Amino acid sequence: MDVLLANPRGFCAGVERAIEIVERALEQFGAPIYVRHEIVHNKYVVENLRSKGAVFVEELDEVPPGGTVIFSAHGVSKVVQADAERRGLKVFDATCPLVTKVHVEVAKMLKSGHEIVMIGHRGHPEAEGTVGQAGHGIHLVETLEDVAALAVTSPDKLAYVTQTTLSVDDAAVMVKALKARFPSIQGPKKNDICYATQNRQDAVKFMAPQCDVVIVVGSPNSSNSNRLREVAENIGAQAYMVDSAADLRPEWIAGKRRIGVTAGASAPEILVEELIARLKAMGAESVRPLDGITESVVFTLPRELARR
Repeated sequence: MDVLLANPRGFCAGVERAIEIVERALEQFGAPIYVRHEIVHNKYVVENLRSKGAVFVEELDEVPPGGTVIFSAHGVSKVVQADAERRGLKVFDATCPLVTKVHVEVAKMLKSGHEIVMIGHRGHPEAEGTVGQAGHGIHLVETLEDVAALAVTSPDKLAYVTQTTLSVDDAAVMVKALKARFPSIQGPKKNDICYATQNRQDAVKFMAPQCDVVIVVGSPNSSNSNRLREVAENIGAQAYMVDSAADLRPEWIAGKRRIGVTAGASAPEILVEELIARLKAMGAESVRPLDGITESVVFTLPRELARR
């Protein structure tokens, strides 16, 4: 049994920035530091930060007056931003800059009088944050049935944006359906799906045809990790997702010759290393990293948290 490692995999620049914001806030201001929602969707990361003094909350009324709160990498609505200001909270915004880019697009589209369609997952904090950039005039669609049922006020003044962590292929199908129904709909100048999501999906498309089974390291609520599993399955590979090496079931790899391993953008490399160690204990003889894109994107930290 051999193991192939997808490249790139694991942490992206937006996730690294978000985690570092929490760690530096803890260093400078001491615990507790409150974080609205999971900073990124990974159980290991969240538990590690919790052990250092981060307190994860779902609503701002759980943060005491004068407390320090960090908005997660997924972004928040304007209502949440206003609520934090009203409560006098000290805020650090860990929203991924690529999500912020979508928020800016929404503002421009609204200003130019467009009604907006967002392609995204209902209940996902990024989708909620982006839809929450507008008080009205924005519709969320998740399926082709949603597109077919979509009722808009101005079909000739329509634009769309997408969640940054979607499957590139699934998003293309949704955009095609929107254009078929609304031929004059306008899209963003540049694809909203982030570079890291695209690169990790492309790496799986390259790896999966060479494998008998693909294992994705990622937490169940991680959108981009789920998409990696789906990409592998759509190519025809057996694919499973694990939160940690302990979740790996022996029957998934029994009799298999080649195992592919990747990790979602919110999954740290230590979890990949632990999975590889378990695969070796279960009979893997070699581990070969595949060639792939080298990512060099770095996002700056809030000025107040930058080390002088």
